[in-house]
Amino acid sequence: MSRRVSHPIFARMFERASVRMDAAGAAEHRQRLLTALAGTVIEIGAGNGRNFAHYPPAVTAVLAVEPEPRLRAAAQRAAEAAPVPVTVADGVADHLPAADGSFDAAVLSLVLCSVPDQATALAEVRRVVRPGGQLRFLEHVVAEHPGTLRRVQRALDATIWPWLCGGCHTSRDTVTAIHTAGFQVTELDRFMFPDTPVTLAPAPHVLGRATRPADTNR
Repeated sequence: MSRRVSHPIFARMFERASVRMDAAGAAEHRQRLLTALAGTVIEIGAGNGRNFAHYPPAVTAVLAVEPEPRLRAAAQRAAEAAPVPVTVADGVADHLPAADGSFDAAVLSLVLCSVPDQATALAEVRRVVRPGGQLRFLEHVVAEHPGTLRRVQRALDATIWPWLCGGCHTSRDTVTAIHTAGFQVTELDRFMFPDTPVTLAPAPHVLGRATRPADTNR
């Protein structure tokens, strides 16, 4: 059974913020994230469904997993207008409602910052993606180089940020976690978003692709 996840205040804030983020350039990042996907896809932590409009027609079905009730209801509404078939389901990243190797690809978009344990979540992603399948990821991450920004990120994560932002952490080394989980990263772009005069703690982002190797039983 999935654990209960409810962040109603954050969910309301995120619904409004996601619209502004898309207008400021996040929509283009979503488009890059999903371009050339095909076959069956599981999207983990689908939020309010802002990715759905960007799925290409070669995608035959999407299972969108979202544990937060308000965001899941918004995702269900977004699924009705999606250009590909999308089924929205309750579930959490560390216990996905899917069989082993049942998807051609997985999509992680601004979710690995907030899962309780990245290793457990990525092991589940690896379980449900077929050997040779893809992982697409768009995440905000720890600053690439040691310095003030990284110190600020760690200080925020140790105090108020996760409480305000639905469990989000700004200082996670997500790319290393993906490697450690057994995925082979084949493409990686690092960038700042939003690109503001004063760099914000969640600004360092990565967008990339990885594959689940076909030659292992892990």
